Amino acid sequence: MLGACQSGSKSSGTSQSGKSASLRSMETVAIAAHKCWFASKDPAFKSYRMANELNSMTGTPRFLLVPARNYGGLPLLVVQASGNSSRVDMFGPLLDEPLGTRVNADVKRWAAGGSDCGTSA
Repeated sequence: MLGACQSGSKSSGTSQSGKSASLRSMETVAIAAHKCWFASKDPAFKSYRMANELNSMTGTPRFLLVPARNYGGLPLLVVQASGNSSRVDMFGPLLDEPLGTRVNADVKRWAAGGSDCGTSA
């Protein structure tokens, strides 16, 4: 009976750092996207800006690619993960453009744990 009162290991989808699986995944993907697409000054991404929303209180950490000249404009790409899942989802009109193939491959590689920049478009 005393065993029920003892605190034990709880599996809540968070690590020792208190971060959810979705936040950990999105941090990895967002860091790689920033490094490979923007910090590297990749010309394929010069007409976009990254809007980081990893600290969302909704439980859906994400980042957006928006037009460089209209930071408040509609997102062209949304990359997000939800709740306690480490699965990363993407949607937006950018995925239907030629650059979408590369974006899809990059995000999938980074979500799987890779951090390299791959090849440019």
